[in-house]
Amino acid sequence: MATTTVPLSGGPDQLTVELRRVTAHGVELNVATAGEGPAVLLLHGFPHTWRLWTDVIGELAARYRVIAPDLRGFGDSSRPADGYDAGTLATDAEGLLEALGESSAAVVGIDVGTPPAFMLAMRRPDLVRRLVVMESLLGRLPGAEEFLADGPPWWFGFHGEPGLAESVLAGQEETYIGWFLDRGTLGRGVRQDVRDAIARAYVGGEALRGAFGPYRALASTARQIRAAVDSARLTVPTLTIGAHPVGRALEHQLRPYADHLEAHVVPDCGHIIPLDRPDALLALLRPFLAA
Repeated sequence: MATTTVPLSGGPDQLTVELRRVTAHGVELNVATAGEGPAVLLLHGFPHTWRLWTDVIGELAARYRVIAPDLRGFGDSSRPADGYDAGTLATDAEGLLEALGESSAAVVGIDVGTPPAFMLAMRRPDLVRRLVVMESLLGRLPGAEEFLADGPPWWFGFHGEPGLAESVLAGQEETYIGWFLDRGTLGRGVRQDVRDAIARAYVGGEALRGAFGPYRALASTARQIRAAVDSARLTVPTLTIGAHPVGRALEHQLRPYADHLEAHVVPDCGHIIPLDRPDALLALLRPFLAA
């Protein structure tokens, strides 16, 4: 077990985040933990690692036990050949909570972390205390037609073709990841220490292959989501948070299937909400998680 100190918001305050290796569902995950109290599980997206949550962990850790893994295939977690569909990633998350001795958790997902967060809430409403999902779509559920009017984002197809993106991006990983970090903050960029740490996590063909896994499992994930909403309702209290570019698409997808849904869009905010507008995100999380 090792510890690392992460600077918060570029200021003088320091937060000690404990990093550990946890085996969950047969996969070794790199997991950052901080604080004590009810568990809050944070599931990142692409191109992120657990460091996506750097600027919100501090405040959350004052009240909660924050658990922020690198998803399978990402960061310092292991990179199996398969298992990148939302259902399997949800099982990883369930196994992680069990391994850490948590019988319930609020689950927060963004981007490719949203479908597994949703699947976990659908399967285990006894385990998921509250659900927060951000800046993502849930398979092919109705409601995202406006967002998809010009087709899905170009990188979905690029990432989805096995082996192609890895070969094209060899030696250009930092530039490619930087494009997403800049675009996801509306050009404002990401603090250099966080930017460097995330970029390093995507260097090399194996790192890219793991990170593109969820894109290559999109069809399987869409079938799992459709089957889930066809067989049950989402009974866990849920908060959707949109920004640019997804906006209210996720809210519109979930509204017909959720019993308790609260929805917000953060103005003047890029896709990477926890790094672009952490204060706005915390203002929404505080009351929702405490309810």
